[in-house]
Amino acid sequence: MTITVGTDTAKTRKDLTVGGKTYSYYSIPAAQAAGLGDFSRLPVALKVVLENMLRFEDDGFTVSVEDIKAFAEWATLGGKNPREIAYRPARVLMQDFTGVPAVVDLAAMRDGIVALGGDPDKINPLNPVDLVIDHSVMIDEFGNPRAFQMNVDREYERNMERYVFLKWGQKAFNNFRVVPPGTGICHQVNLEYLAQTVWTDKDQAGNEVAYPDTLVGTDSHTTMVNGAAVLGWGVGGIEAEAAMLGQPISMLIPEVVGFKLTGEMVEGTTGTDLVLKVVEMLRKKGVVGKFVEFYGPGLDKLPLAQRATIANMAPEYGATCGFFPIDDETLRYLRQTGRDEERIALVEAYAKENGMWRTADYDPVYTDTLELDMNTIVPAISGPKRPQDYLALTASADAFTKVVADYRGLDISNGAKDMADEGPVATKQVDVHRTAKVEGEDYEIRDGSVVIASITSCTNTSNPYVLIGAGLVARKARALGLTRKPWVKTSLAPGSQVVTEYLEAANLQEDLDAVGFNLVGYGCTTCIGNSGPLQPEISKAISDNDLIATAVLSGNRNFEGRISPDVRANYLASPPLVVAYALAGDMNIDLTTEPLGKGKDGQDVYLKDIWPTNLEIAELVEKVVTRQAFLSKYADVFKGDEKWQGVEITDSKTYDWPTSSTYIQNPPYFRGITMDTKKIENLKDAKILAMLGDMITTDHISPAGSFKDTTPAGKYLVERQVPVREFNSYGSRRGNHEVMMRGTFANIRIKNEMLDGVEGGYTKGPDGEQTSIYDASMAYQEAGTPLVIFAGEQYGAGSSRDWAAKGTALLGVKAVIAESYERIHRSNLVGMGVIPFEFTGGDTRKSLGLTGAETVSISGLDTIKPLQEVPCTITSPDGTVKEITLKCRIDTAVEIEYIENGGVLHYVLRNLARAS
Repeated sequence: MTITVGTDTAKTRKDLTVGGKTYSYYSIPAAQAAGLGDFSRLPVALKVVLENMLRFEDDGFTVSVEDIKAFAEWATLGGKNPREIAYRPARVLMQDFTGVPAVVDLAAMRDGIVALGGDPDKINPLNPVDLVIDHSVMIDEFGNPRAFQMNVDREYERNMERYVFLKWGQKAFNNFRVVPPGTGICHQVNLEYLAQTVWTDKDQAGNEVAYPDTLVGTDSHTTMVNGAAVLGWGVGGIEAEAAMLGQPISMLIPEVVGFKLTGEMVEGTTGTDLVLKVVEMLRKKGVVGKFVEFYGPGLDKLPLAQRATIANMAPEYGATCGFFPIDDETLRYLRQTGRDEERIALVEAYAKENGMWRTADYDPVYTDTLELDMNTIVPAISGPKRPQDYLALTASADAFTKVVADYRGLDISNGAKDMADEGPVATKQVDVHRTAKVEGEDYEIRDGSVVIASITSCTNTSNPYVLIGAGLVARKARALGLTRKPWVKTSLAPGSQVVTEYLEAANLQEDLDAVGFNLVGYGCTTCIGNSGPLQPEISKAISDNDLIATAVLSGNRNFEGRISPDVRANYLASPPLVVAYALAGDMNIDLTTEPLGKGKDGQDVYLKDIWPTNLEIAELVEKVVTRQAFLSKYADVFKGDEKWQGVEITDSKTYDWPTSSTYIQNPPYFRGITMDTKKIENLKDAKILAMLGDMITTDHISPAGSFKDTTPAGKYLVERQVPVREFNSYGSRRGNHEVMMRGTFANIRIKNEMLDGVEGGYTKGPDGEQTSIYDASMAYQEAGTPLVIFAGEQYGAGSSRDWAAKGTALLGVKAVIAESYERIHRSNLVGMGVIPFEFTGGDTRKSLGLTGAETVSISGLDTIKPLQEVPCTITSPDGTVKEITLKCRIDTAVEIEYIENGGVLHYVLRNLARAS
């Protein structure tokens, strides 16, 4: 292959010829030769951002020469230089839960720009946007051959209003494509098809320009594609909308933590076991807001599917992304998944020319490092409510006993206690567990009964090694006469249709079906709360006896209240272990030493009897995971089935908002908008809406799952004659702000410390009486009283959902005061005009003795600068005054403008109106 490099007129713009085709590109070595600094030892993840600066330095507005030189200073300063930069990703990825409200916002912005006298065509994505409908399939039917089709039919019945709206958006907006339902999960579709590793586009002169493939996505697990050396991370829908409309992302040059992998995976372990250990280590290290880059000789033995699993869970370990540089394995994966040979050749040539190829001696400067020998990995799960709660499989049963004891308030340090009289008895773990008969069935369930076992989510179903492994476990179990326990709701929801292709090619789907893991749909299911209802009798037995039912899933999230309202303890596990737990049916069983059940000959069957060897798995992956499978399944990825093709829409530039719709409503953000902005005002005499603890996730703030008719959101729908069976989920209703406002802070497991021992979305209203957070907010807003939230550490962890910030803003909350924030949610709050603050000097809500009855005033906001410290006065009802100092987490200068405009979308809208 002929590869030549030539010089263009610009100092850093070069030509690269690959296979007879010439591309322009922006050269980091040329920038170094031009005296802009020494970039040779930058991590590749940071070189991708540096290339972005070089490419947009020509515009002379958002990027300066000093910005480029700052990257060289980063290396000389030991991996630190928090300079504000303006970054422009190549494209945007969405899924329908977060994508619907984003398209709603764009439609509302078209109405808004018309009101400002502008052109609605100005509201159009300037960068490519792909939206994959993957969050709407619900597991109503399972465990039989009809499950897939029945769930798809039900999905269309529930979501037709949303699908009509999305199809209208595909027609109305430029650069906007929709991948129809039933295709796969957005991150897997991105990894297997959309991503190119090196992107190409034409410049204004018509020249083909090559540059790193980069993106932001409206889902926190957008990070998955970093496994293929595509720099991407999750943002809220509001930030993604700004990016697609041409607004650069304001960010600080990140710190980069190097994670060195050595050794190789040992017999009996999976990529899931590895990633759970990585999550534990990086959470302990503390990498929030940082890039993590993986390097070391261990990468030579780590297939890209395993890398993608690690990259996927970056939100779980708190990093902005977990990046893997380009190497031979990247090229192998691109070829296997059906990318053009021209593209693969370009990826190799570009990476080598621009210093982005991982060589054997790759050893860049990092801000900090840590190391893991993969030889030490053991089978593991994590839970019961956080991904970082790592448990070696050998310790899982004993750990669950402690979960039960802690929930019941029992001290088992000197032996278990009997539930009847709490007197000391034998130390058997069963003694602390409650048991209940299931009406109409010949079995009992107890604390620890596995009622959901789901192979689901983008994290693991993109990895053929663990999917083939699960199929082989099912095959061996079936041969020995084992099947799922009757109380276990089993499901298989692959990330793409390619999974079904290779499972059927290996004849493993038949084995999975035989033990209950029938195909239920292609999309995010259990991991986002779309697990569907349990058998009513099982649900009743759990509720009536306050049992701690468990779920085991191959997902990335196990936060409280996320998986199912009937399940208190949720565990993440590899797909083979999910099958094993379905066979055992009980979290109290030590899978490493106790039998899973009786075989057809009455013999005890152990996990070791059905666990495949690594060689068995590898040989089958090599045989059935083929390039042709990817080419055939993605040939018509945007076409959809007959149902999608039959969705009818109207052709119009602005959306005709149907007043009767309970799914899609015109949001209030731009009503009455003018071209005027206002300076940030000091906060005076605000009341406290909620006081929350540590690790309050965006699931706590804005749940995605089901809700009851007794909740504010349920009452709203009942008043509009929507039957309970048609409620669907909060996630599916995100196009309707009226539902989502009522669902904010409404997670069934959230605890407001203003109330004693109460779970759910409650607080004290202006009269001091307990009421729903929504009703209290409405009363305070009617009285003109501003509101604040107090919280602990890692506030806003988890999903990137913008509704956690949108709902907060619509409830009248002006400020959040926390000990620390997760990256995406802090940005989302600013994007919605809510100011985040952090305690300083060791202060916390607890050290200050706050009860929630105080009033709060914050000054210095009228002259605020990025990251400035400001005074805060907290006044108790008895007149006692506490003066503290807060750090304002408006991190950059442009974020001050966002707040002054009332949010980032208002800022963009006004700028577009001026331009038109």
